[in-house]
Amino acid sequence: MISFALLFVSGVWLLQQQAALPDMHLAGWLATALPALWMPRRERWQRITRTVLFLVAALAGGFFYAAGMAQQRLADELPAAWQGRDIALSGVVAEMPRLHGRGLSFMLDVESVVTPGAHVPRHILLSTYRDEKSAPLELHAGERWQLTVRLKQPHGTSNPYNFDFEAWALERNLRAVGYVYNKGDNRRIDARVSTPGYLIERLREAVRTQFNNTLADAPYAGVLSALAIGDQGSISPAHWQIFTRTGVNHLMSISGLHITMLAGFAFVLVYGLWRRSTRLTLHLPARKAAALTGFAVALGYALLAGYGVPAQRTVYMLATVAIALWSSRNIAPAQLLAVALTVVLLLDPWAVLAPGFWLSFGAVALIFFITANRLGTGHWVQKGDGVVAGAQVASPLRALIEYGRVQWAMSIGLIPLLLAMFQQVSLVSPLANAFAIPLVSFIVVPLTLLGALLPFDWLLQLAHRAMSLCMIALEWLNALPAAVWAQHAPPAWSIGVGMCGVFWLLLPRGFPARWLGGLMLLPMFAIAPEAPPNGTLRLYIFDVGQGLAVAAQTQDHVLLYDTGPDYNGEADSGNRILVPALRGLGIAQLDGLVITHDDIDHTGGAASVLQAIPTAWVSSPLPADHELLRPVRDSRRCAAGQSWEWDGVRFEMLHPSLSSYAQADIRDNERGCVLRISTGAHSVLLATDIERGTEQHLLEKYADKLSATLLIVPHHGSKTSSTMPFIKAVNPRYAVFTVGYRNRFHHPHPEVVARYRDAGIELLRSDEDGAILIEMDAKEFSVEPYRKSHARYWQQSGKAN
Repeated sequence: MISFALLFVSGVWLLQQQAALPDMHLAGWLATALPALWMPRRERWQRITRTVLFLVAALAGGFFYAAGMAQQRLADELPAAWQGRDIALSGVVAEMPRLHGRGLSFMLDVESVVTPGAHVPRHILLSTYRDEKSAPLELHAGERWQLTVRLKQPHGTSNPYNFDFEAWALERNLRAVGYVYNKGDNRRIDARVSTPGYLIERLREAVRTQFNNTLADAPYAGVLSALAIGDQGSISPAHWQIFTRTGVNHLMSISGLHITMLAGFAFVLVYGLWRRSTRLTLHLPARKAAALTGFAVALGYALLAGYGVPAQRTVYMLATVAIALWSSRNIAPAQLLAVALTVVLLLDPWAVLAPGFWLSFGAVALIFFITANRLGTGHWVQKGDGVVAGAQVASPLRALIEYGRVQWAMSIGLIPLLLAMFQQVSLVSPLANAFAIPLVSFIVVPLTLLGALLPFDWLLQLAHRAMSLCMIALEWLNALPAAVWAQHAPPAWSIGVGMCGVFWLLLPRGFPARWLGGLMLLPMFAIAPEAPPNGTLRLYIFDVGQGLAVAAQTQDHVLLYDTGPDYNGEADSGNRILVPALRGLGIAQLDGLVITHDDIDHTGGAASVLQAIPTAWVSSPLPADHELLRPVRDSRRCAAGQSWEWDGVRFEMLHPSLSSYAQADIRDNERGCVLRISTGAHSVLLATDIERGTEQHLLEKYADKLSATLLIVPHHGSKTSSTMPFIKAVNPRYAVFTVGYRNRFHHPHPEVVARYRDAGIELLRSDEDGAILIEMDAKEFSVEPYRKSHARYWQQSGKAN
């Protein structure tokens, strides 16, 4: 079972790395070999052949099972021709709606499409937006509505070391996203659809409403809501940052620990009461009744919590334990984990793409590894001036020591996974979890659940006070300067070596040279990405949606040119895209930041970048008292004529002129900082949002410096820019449009695209190609579109417009 589970997982994971789905006819050919699994096992070669075929079947089974599921899910898609068009439909609000900055977001199960000829996938993600002219829609889980919507195919930004929205949408079977058109015919049809799934969602929403009414504006009401019903969206980004930096974020959702604790309490209670009744015991043994009750409680809590991967894992393991108790069989911990692993992936093959899947199963595997099948319970206990070996420790002290061993194993054992997926490790996590786990699991969660079940407000208020005490300590730990270790993304091979090191380090006492495991962890920390050679420029044109952000890296220096847009006030391209990407690429500090002009699609991520990454200086046309420049020690004005050289790469500022700062009537776009970077025969021109007037000025002033191998097209391809004289003067081999998918400005303008195409220039677009990596030196010039080099079968294909 264990071998099958591991190979099945490997096959599923391998499928999720493919750029295209395989031909399913291959699965049929492989199936013809399955009868060989039942061949006689008398001879040695027969046993070896059968074992090999079994392992291949497990690997191929996972691969082709995931491929079949993917084909079925991808078949239900929104036709490209219906993107952005008004579609009238009816459906049921499938989950409790969540608040966002300007309205609600919710999932809708589509039941019928009213618009003739339109096809809409069964499950879609919608948002509502407040409109001054119409009242906001009040939607609730389990209601049937008729709505007029505008949809598009799922599409997210594509950058290294970033969240993949398209994979997330596929896992949740959301095959279209969009918004409710306020001027359409939007009305509630039924106030309640009485099916089990929708009733559970109504119950979850009712609990959330109760919490909001009872706790009002209490700072940690969202945390209690997450602990009771898995509503992680109610936790503020500031609190999530504290939980992540202190390593307790696993506690602030419905974790396996919470479910197991509740199921265990139900088991003990029912077992104690049931065995007191002779009649009940004769009808059904107390142990079986308690196992059934414990499993029912675990399943109910998991469903109330949204049934995420940690909850699923726990439910399946508890189900296996219950079955074993009913059948009077003993099951090893590793077999329990293997069953849960297989069942999770049978139901959700895309779970392997989620960090929570690996962290959840990895944590449980570590606990089993250090606690199960270990000989002896003795410890070294200090008595006066002497040491007694193998003494039996008193029960409370033994439990405390065992708890400390588990915390040690978690702190060390998850390092490879955390560095691989997040490029950071909380250094205060052992201390934070030492007090947070018992406080949250044994005080906050029980009080919160009792407050959700019973009509006593003081229970929730008491839970909130307990959570407040926990947060005081967590905030203190979070404020420590060395709370988190952040670094580059380790090489893949070093992750494997590090996991072997963890295994060796956590072996039982008595194994020789366990310290070698610590040495095996070192490559993950020591081997950083290789910097460009002297005289070479590595340019990252990030896919930030409708905006601009470019990183220029030389051998020993890094410049960031613009920081992309602000998305909703809490999320911006700085904290969502640039900081994770730069960290993963091994860029720990910036030698300079150029903010080209004061437009939100260029400055939106600046505050997050400046907060997270040490920056030597900032150059911009912004006024000295601008809020972005207040924390900056070295702030400069960008101006034509400025130039510098880093590691054999030359940087020249071509615009704006110093005299333009005295002219108050100049638009921000026309005062943008235009930068040229050259390595000899090759150069790139970063033209920000300049328009016709500035292009003409550059033609008159710097005609000899405009020629470039690659041009970042001015103003995202707006028709106010990219005149033919300017295009001819630059004469690039490549032109890059940095635009958002189906953006509301309709950039790039078709006429502008035609001008570049007619000039024989190769066109690149961030909405179609993702981030674009350029590497150039005096001789070579290479271009790598991230969506093509890291293609996955679920990514949207075809043109954006």
